[in-house]
Amino acid sequence: MAAAPLYCVCRQPYDVSRFMIECDICKDWFHGSCVQVEEHHAVDIDVYHCPNCDVVHGPSLMKKRNNWHRHDYTEPDDGSKPVQAGTSVFIKELQNRTFPSAEEILIRMKGELVTTRYLERQGFNYPIAVTEMEGLGLKLPPSTFSVKDVEQYVGGNKVIDVIDVARQADSKMKLSEFIKYFTNPHRPKVLNLISLEFSDTKMAKLVEVPDVAQTLSWVENYWPDDSFFPKPFVQKYCLMGVKDSYTDFHIDFGGTSVWYHVLWGEKVFYLIKPTLTNLALYEAWSSSPNQSEVFFGDKVDKCYKCIVPQGTTLLIPTGWIHAVLTSQDCMAFGGNFLHNLNIGMQLRCYEMERRLKTPDLFKFPYFEAICWYVAKNLLEMLKELREDNCPPPTYLVDGVKALISALKTWLKREVNEPTSEVPDNIRPNHLIKELTKEIRYLEEEPVGGSKLVKSQGSGVPSGSNGCLSTRATVERLCQARRARRAARQLREQERHAPKLPTNLDILEQHTRDVLKRLEVGPLEEVSFKEQTFRMCAIQGMLSMAGLLCSSKSETADSLQESWWPSPLEQAQHQRRLQGDKSPIDSQGNSSSEAWDNQGLPSPEMDYQYCDPSMSPPLHPSKRHAPNPPPISNQATKGKRPKKGMATAKQRLGKILKLSRHNRVFV
Repeated sequence: MAAAPLYCVCRQPYDVSRFMIECDICKDWFHGSCVQVEEHHAVDIDVYHCPNCDVVHGPSLMKKRNNWHRHDYTEPDDGSKPVQAGTSVFIKELQNRTFPSAEEILIRMKGELVTTRYLERQGFNYPIAVTEMEGLGLKLPPSTFSVKDVEQYVGGNKVIDVIDVARQADSKMKLSEFIKYFTNPHRPKVLNLISLEFSDTKMAKLVEVPDVAQTLSWVENYWPDDSFFPKPFVQKYCLMGVKDSYTDFHIDFGGTSVWYHVLWGEKVFYLIKPTLTNLALYEAWSSSPNQSEVFFGDKVDKCYKCIVPQGTTLLIPTGWIHAVLTSQDCMAFGGNFLHNLNIGMQLRCYEMERRLKTPDLFKFPYFEAICWYVAKNLLEMLKELREDNCPPPTYLVDGVKALISALKTWLKREVNEPTSEVPDNIRPNHLIKELTKEIRYLEEEPVGGSKLVKSQGSGVPSGSNGCLSTRATVERLCQARRARRAARQLREQERHAPKLPTNLDILEQHTRDVLKRLEVGPLEEVSFKEQTFRMCAIQGMLSMAGLLCSSKSETADSLQESWWPSPLEQAQHQRRLQGDKSPIDSQGNSSSEAWDNQGLPSPEMDYQYCDPSMSPPLHPSKRHAPNPPPISNQATKGKRPKKGMATAKQRLGKILKLSRHNRVFV
């Protein structure tokens, strides 16, 4: 087998994960990190000379700039081609445009009022701006937190994706290189970092997402810990952009809702409502070949301008089309989350991504898998609401209907596509059938004879005769649902858990172990210590069989202590034994002889000393038990014991018989 070809000054084989550049003279390939050429700089090189060829042929030749309004700045500036998004000319024109104020659609609230209860009642259909952070649940570093601090917490060697704003193209570089660029006052380019997810770094401890995002999140609520698919981490992003950074119009992956907080600096959002018309226009614009030459805000009725200054948090609902301009150097934190409030819109956005053939890198990780998990949990929720005679809110019913339709489509598509995101522990057809059945129940016979609760856009749920809206009632219903869910999960765990050994299996195994220990040579005599050990082992086996009730294990010294039964206790024992035989006595002579030969002390005798060293131990049924046995003899009276139990007890009887006569066990 031929050896892999070696490249670069380091003489290493080709590595697809590392950026490489070809020398136009010697045609050898070099790692960018080995020859100090960064990926975003390589596009500016017209003719590259490697370090060896540089000595002979001189330095590399750079491209000549001919324009400031095109992604390819080498194109001639003849005025025939329109301005493209992200270029310096575009940024100046955008800043000079006038837009309707976002105050027309923006909801300004205090942090303590932005709750899950509020969104479930009023809906989450318009952006929310929060300036008073108290009560929002958002935890962030101080405003003095710098880009160098980010490097310290995340690590400078982390490879990141940055956007070259003027070309609207992404490239890879190390975080340390980006921090060096960011802190340089003379920046040859405008680079924007918007995809640094830090949930797996030390910086994750410094940031806690808003309570409402954590509570509503599908990933946090429904993603199982034992899932075959890796858990999506999309809740914690750090965004660092220099002045004039721009991200063109887009919908966040999977139709996720977004939270943004500007730590320092300023962001400008251009917001477009996701009406059916606007979504159709957006899809057509995204698939057009001249997308970068058309400002999408001009194609819709209204595009709102929303300025987000330092210290402000912005919540953007599902499907809102938006572009972002960084008006000054800025650091922001944000995150994405799926939820139950707008399931239909989320699915519509996902299907649009599929039609636009969006690369997987820019899609929500395992979107279909989480939808299956959500469907399973929503089925349980609908069943619980029906059991509580409580109608589900309208948004949830509409969302489940949209989810059923999407799941059916994905199942049909799997016939032709090899990849599948259906979790192994879910039966897809059965799940769809059960969800459809629950929806049919709601449509044919509304719970409690009432209509579905209209939660969105109304102050108080209505039409819920069987489901009172008081806080106490809601809390009781929630507790009942949690209890039923826990019981259902416990039953599933017991059903799938490995079978535990029974008491009889444990007794049988213990008997075998003791029998092995008691085996001696045919001519050996049993010493007193061995006999004492044997008696302890026998009594231990009897305790495991549930015959001895004393919780304290008897030692060899306790076997030689005297037992003084009172006449009254002896009479009670006699009457109980005459009316109720022990299960062991019904096993045959082999076991009963060991006990019956001793007999019972006569009632006329006041006291009688019994030396255990001279006679075998009394049968447990003939001894005084301070506590009642765990299993009453009446439960087994007149019943034939199980075969396994008889075998074990016969062996015990044989051991006792041999111990009594001090014979050699062969």
